[in-house]
Amino acid sequence: MRRWLVALVMACVPVMAGADSSDSSNKAWQQQVTAAQGKTVYFYAWGGSQGVNNYLRWAGRQLRQQYGIRLEHVKVDDIATAVTVVLNQSNAAGAVDLLWINGENFRTLKQAGLLRGQLDSNIPNVSELAFDTLPLSSDFGEPVEGFEVPWGIGQFHLLARPDSISGDQFSPSQLMDFAKANHNRFTYPAPPEFHGTTFLKSLLLVLSDKDSRLYEPVTEAAAADLLPLLWDYLDSLHPLLWRQGEVFVQSVSEQQRLLADGVLDIAFSFNPNELEVAAQAGRLPAELTRASLGVEAITNSHYLAIPVSAQAPEAAEVVIQFLLSREAQQQKAQLSGWGDPSVRRDMLQQQQLFPATAELHSSWQDYLESAWLERYQH
Repeated sequence: MRRWLVALVMACVPVMAGADSSDSSNKAWQQQVTAAQGKTVYFYAWGGSQGVNNYLRWAGRQLRQQYGIRLEHVKVDDIATAVTVVLNQSNAAGAVDLLWINGENFRTLKQAGLLRGQLDSNIPNVSELAFDTLPLSSDFGEPVEGFEVPWGIGQFHLLARPDSISGDQFSPSQLMDFAKANHNRFTYPAPPEFHGTTFLKSLLLVLSDKDSRLYEPVTEAAAADLLPLLWDYLDSLHPLLWRQGEVFVQSVSEQQRLLADGVLDIAFSFNPNELEVAAQAGRLPAELTRASLGVEAITNSHYLAIPVSAQAPEAAEVVIQFLLSREAQQQKAQLSGWGDPSVRRDMLQQQQLFPATAELHSSWQDYLESAWLERYQH
């Protein structure tokens, strides 16, 4: 009988230890939330979308009401601007508390040791994210490893007049045929604008039959083998473009305005819900259709990260906790607002996504941009 009682007690020990650990963790988080009250978090994020700006104003109101935190949206045209600020302030206390980031900008700060780690274990709502079904653990080939947390999903695709594209896929050869039959009705943003660079990557993926070297750090040998496929295509395409390819739009917003004004027939987006969102807002005609460039759409996540030099890092973690909540993710996904797809596991069934293909390794981003500028803007 004694042996049975001892065994029972021993069997209960891990459970009680686990409960103690959970209680301790919850208590520590509540202490952090309390300490965050009254703090200001300077959030450096893209300011080029009214939907994004309105959403962050809503989030700011909720954070003030629920947590006593002031969220200050510092609007930038390119997050590389904030990356430069972080690099310059290094480990000294600086103005950047929170970053909306991904790709080569994440790689730059991570490799420089300038990002706060262990966000995946520090922030409770990270456990609710769909790491098991979405490509969230790697950012343009760079392992996330707790230095940033997913915030939303992007998929590169085309928005077009229905008589320009049939079906939900459009191949590079079909795009070339369209351009030949419709001079001056298509163009793309000049790299290094993000959508323009992703257009180049999408073309290269299809033209190279998804060569495996595109998912590895770029080498001169790989570039010498693969880039002629892209240059041959663009050399034929450019004379057919709007303004004969001598002038390019500078942003996807400009490209979409030209589509809405009837100047172009095709524009780009990275938001799978863009068509519905823009139609509701009156920015684009409701009769447009959407299609991936190729069988699959380049898909990536956009993330939130905290510099090691942040003045309010604990409060920034509380902001991330809120932004990953079901309440905030549902608001972000509203088609009447931003319409950005959720990364939460319990919201995946609500989303209509394209078949996905992974991003190229981040090193290809800079290489492609530099090579394109050298060839077409020299």
